[in-house]
Amino acid sequence: MEDRLQAAERYIDEHRGALLALLQDLVAFRTEAPPARNAAGAQAYVARYLQELGLVTDVWDVFPGDPNVVGVRRGDPRKHSLLINGHIDVAEVGEGHGWTRDPFTCVLESGRVYGRGTADMKGGLAAALFALRALADAGVPTGGDVIFESVVGEEQGEAGTRSCNERGYRADFGLVPDTSGLAIQGQGGVITGWITIQSPRTFHDGMRSRLIHAGGGVRGFSAIEKMAKVIQALGDLERYWAVTRAYPGIPPGSNTINPAVIEGGRHPAFVADRCALWITVHFHPDQTYQEVTREIEEHVLAAAQADPWLREHPPTFRWGGRSMIEDRGEIFPALPLPADHPATRLLVAAHEQVVGRPPELGMSRTVTDAGWLGDAGIPAVIYGPGELDHAHAVDESCDFEQIVQAAKVYARFIATWTNTDRP
Repeated sequence: MEDRLQAAERYIDEHRGALLALLQDLVAFRTEAPPARNAAGAQAYVARYLQELGLVTDVWDVFPGDPNVVGVRRGDPRKHSLLINGHIDVAEVGEGHGWTRDPFTCVLESGRVYGRGTADMKGGLAAALFALRALADAGVPTGGDVIFESVVGEEQGEAGTRSCNERGYRADFGLVPDTSGLAIQGQGGVITGWITIQSPRTFHDGMRSRLIHAGGGVRGFSAIEKMAKVIQALGDLERYWAVTRAYPGIPPGSNTINPAVIEGGRHPAFVADRCALWITVHFHPDQTYQEVTREIEEHVLAAAQADPWLREHPPTFRWGGRSMIEDRGEIFPALPLPADHPATRLLVAAHEQVVGRPPELGMSRTVTDAGWLGDAGIPAVIYGPGELDHAHAVDESCDFEQIVQAAKVYARFIATWTNTDRP
């Protein structure tokens, strides 16, 4: 097997130009999200690539114009299966102000490839696809099932990977070649939510004096002013978390509750009868988003009990969603790092063999779709080329040698893991 693995690595070295061309093709597709609904051409390209390698493809629309593509090669059920998951969408460019290059023309300059998605994460997607090409052309067999998911919507918290889970795709281990600088990572989780205060009555601005004066005789309040008490309660809980909660590899205080957007009132001539607060919550891998949201609700409702009006008109909650675009909500489940999993140990060994030193193991500073694999019961890791400092940035770029190394590591890992016997 080792001779064949080395042959696959030589193939990647000898065909760097083909790997670069693959990346250039992927970058040329304008799959920005927002606006999204533009991934059909890119996904058709990925589907053809997988079909050329002998994988059976499944294509379906998650949103109109944004299909998922899953390629499957069924193997020996006695061997371990592997699921590779990557997103085809990229961060928006907008008007392109500050860019010194065309964001959708990938160029190689002084060892770095430039273009939107080179770091996040078309570089990793290209490396994983090309690893399958290298294994096939070098005659390296895969043993167990190989499932390759090219999904939409990661940049806007959309349901691409979640839709794959709902379609039933599972494997013994998951690899997400997203931006990690070739470190092996887990991640914390993120969920957004709306807290809403609604008054049953709407008052004209001229009534405000009767609402606030001791002898006014009318019982009513501004929903905006009452939301201030909710924000204070959230801040108290956030500070409590920062002091009392910790998780290895995650900086202290990272479990935050951000009051990101507030919407309230209807017109200066009215007392605000409604106020909605959009919050973003970061949590640790030893928590589920269901546990975190329940704790927030209990804390806010307990604070509301101390206010006579809020006690009778308590805040309501709406958590998560399937799209930041469609319903202004998102969920990224947390993912513990399975450091002692046999597949992780094989990935460490593959990295050492290719790169010449052990990889870093830790927690990502951001969130990816890897959490949805963990949510489906699939042990998984994030491991991909590119640095977060260059992701989403003007003149986004990635060290091309890192993409080459990633392809070699993927090839070695895919072959060794899928040819390992299942218990």
